[in-house]
Amino acid sequence: MDVRTFRKRFKFSLLAATAIALSGCASTPEPVIGPAVTQPRADLGQEIYSNARSPIYLLRPSDRISVNVFREPDFSIPDVRIGVEGNVSLPMLGSIPAAGMTAAQFEKDVEGRLLAMGLKSPMVNVNIGEYASHQVTVDGAVNDPGVYNFQPGARLSAAIALADGPARTAKGDEIAVFRESPEGTMVAKFDYGQISQGTMLDPVLQPGDRVFVGTDGLAVFWQDFLQTVPVLGVFALNAARIDE
Repeated sequence: MDVRTFRKRFKFSLLAATAIALSGCASTPEPVIGPAVTQPRADLGQEIYSNARSPIYLLRPSDRISVNVFREPDFSIPDVRIGVEGNVSLPMLGSIPAAGMTAAQFEKDVEGRLLAMGLKSPMVNVNIGEYASHQVTVDGAVNDPGVYNFQPGARLSAAIALADGPARTAKGDEIAVFRESPEGTMVAKFDYGQISQGTMLDPVLQPGDRVFVGTDGLAVFWQDFLQTVPVLGVFALNAARIDE
């Protein structure tokens, strides 16, 4: 093949690829103007998923906090992690419970303990330095799968963005979110395109959620998964429809 023929073929291939890319961009669904959908769909197993952000935050194991006692540096600590048992070790106080309280409740608790020790009018300030308990696993057809920390109140779309977005092979209508519940592992199905349009619930993430973005081989994934883990939810109840 001579140089001129090669250049012509390369130019044609480049134009074809550009046309395909532009046609893909043109087919991207437009957002639906107006209020976004906030109700879960029971037929997709979304009952336990919510649009509402919690107005308060309760401290959890693995979170990192700072505890500052006004004008008492010996009682303060700039960085401490809440242990897996929910306790935190503070100067002079030892190991005390922290998980399950708001930052304000924990401040009052520490003030009460210091007051009981004889410290006059203690003033305590607690700040959350890292929401390390809030992790989501994003796997499947995304550009950068992994385990990511997220801020309380983040949504499913944010988890996919943390993983650098869907891969080119992704099936946007085959997104599964796994969540632990008292009844077992629950699975719900979501459609990324509908979420982007505002026509499907974009659920608030919970610590420990697992997000799987499907490909054309999603059915194989489900077959393997359902054989090893007891799963409740729309996929377990409708396993015969997985390939639809």
